[in-house]
Amino acid sequence: MRHYRDIPPWRDVTDEQWGNWKWQLSHRITGLHQLGEIIHLTPEERDGIERATAAFPLSITPYYASLMDPDDPACPVRMLAVPTSHELTLAPDEKEDPLDEQVDAPVPLIVHRYPDRVLFLITDMCSMYCRHCTRRHFTAEYGHAAPKPKIDAAIDYIRRTPAVRDVLVSGGDALLVGDEWLEYVLGSLRTIPHVEVVRLGTRMPVVCPQRITPELCAMLRRHHPLYLNTHFNHSKEITPEAARACEMLVDAGIPVGNQVVLLRNLNDCPVVMKQLMHDCLRIRVRPYYIYQCDMTPGLSHFRTTISKGLEIMEMLRGHTTGFAVPTYVVDAPGGGGKIPVMPNYVLSMNEDKVILRNYEGVITSYTQPRYPKRSEDPCPLCGTDHRQLGGMGELFYSGRTALEPAGLDRRRRGGGGHSHAHEGVGASDRTRAAKRTQPVAAPEAGVPMIPLEALDVMPVPASREDS
Repeated sequence: MRHYRDIPPWRDVTDEQWGNWKWQLSHRITGLHQLGEIIHLTPEERDGIERATAAFPLSITPYYASLMDPDDPACPVRMLAVPTSHELTLAPDEKEDPLDEQVDAPVPLIVHRYPDRVLFLITDMCSMYCRHCTRRHFTAEYGHAAPKPKIDAAIDYIRRTPAVRDVLVSGGDALLVGDEWLEYVLGSLRTIPHVEVVRLGTRMPVVCPQRITPELCAMLRRHHPLYLNTHFNHSKEITPEAARACEMLVDAGIPVGNQVVLLRNLNDCPVVMKQLMHDCLRIRVRPYYIYQCDMTPGLSHFRTTISKGLEIMEMLRGHTTGFAVPTYVVDAPGGGGKIPVMPNYVLSMNEDKVILRNYEGVITSYTQPRYPKRSEDPCPLCGTDHRQLGGMGELFYSGRTALEPAGLDRRRRGGGGHSHAHEGVGASDRTRAAKRTQPVAAPEAGVPMIPLEALDVMPVPASREDS
């Protein structure tokens, strides 16, 4: 990690400027000439900046750029931030919306995939656009916060849907809006009696830790129970600044979890991944998920095999502290949701015994208890017949012998799907290309936007050649 004053563009920057998150946002690197002053670009990187950013822009905070090795294109931080020509390669089965979030959108800005929780997309902006982004069909499409009428409509959906007890506020990046506007969203959610838990999804502690201020933490404390998930992909991202940001959040009573994406030639190594888990715990961040990289266009160079993920899980479970082992999940293409994947520790079973193996390969048996079968209609513990649980509960506790995915409640909730973006999600390539060459109109005629000036957040600049 270089000191920022050793990098030519920032020689005259003061510590006060460097430590201000709004300065970081307003001085993001968005073009070839700027980036060429910071690192020695390879032909693949130059080609990626010139051509791949037509589909997904370039934006890097000065802080995060200072972590990049100027001479090594295999630097993990550099791989996460700098586009390459590999993004121009489209593999079969890749989709702009690989998780089919639009199908599960009962109203714009809401994804209601699971029965008791929703994803709430309050902005399409990020301070840095990760090259492995799965939501690039939405993220950075327009570069502003969602308009207030759509925010209010999304909150109203949550208010009139009593099954929702957990709301994940994300985007984009949930912390890229100003403190006052974020408090409006959190305060509105806190007026809804059935919303028990609110979570924030943000990469700010990683790419712009200056955003985590005493004022932000004081505001967030007013809205407990509040949880936050961030996104460290490699130990090189865990700097003293990032550690301080996470510790400020934890000291404010906000548990912080980490979601890492398994990325080829970056962290797909048991040693590298275990070190990341340990370094996260050292700064009081709990490992939560390892994600299989999604089937988003242009990401085939990042994707690993699932067998590689299982190999890594084999080298974590039993080889380190239990709470240092995250859950490895595949977010199923087509909208199936997160499917946990783990090595096979159950080798065989019958009514008497279960044959198990441990992390060393030791094989053992567990003798099953023999009790009279307990009546579950109703269950003596909860007083229900469990049929309300849905999903696999339909097979365990009802007379059904098969599940029909087309009849799932989430399909009926979606009602055919809605667009999250202010002018559409999952648009065709031709439509998207046309949008990029035209000025962005207001999302709805006569509907005022939330002015970014009021949020004190700079809009995302167009990421094209700026030399």
